[in-house]
Amino acid sequence: MIDEFRRARRRKVADTVLVTDCMTDSVVGRLGNLSETGMMMIANTPLVEDALYQFRFRLHDGRGRERSFEVGAHMLWLDHASAPGQSWTGFRFIAVPPEQAEHLRAWIDAPGGQYV
Repeated sequence: MIDEFRRARRRKVADTVLVTDCMTDSVVGRLGNLSETGMMMIANTPLVEDALYQFRFRLHDGRGRERSFEVGAHMLWLDHASAPGQSWTGFRFIAVPPEQAEHLRAWIDAPGGQYV
């Protein structure tokens, strides 16, 4: 058995949360899981491995309010999914504004989340 260690816990994203590329203003995929330091996304458009991106997505906080997040991200890995035109992608955040980081932390720690 392999024990995996991650510095930040990752919360599964139960709802469909679309991710938009800020440079093209087009939806590039949906969130799979999210941590304070990165995210896993199911991409539905071709992305470049080891590239830098600026993404935007929205999450609902514990009170049902929608919060918008804009993050700078570095793609660490890409794995083709079984569905044509889709891939699993892993990103490390390189820029998250402090106020958004606080809201992201609250969303990850909110009761009822499932973690991977």
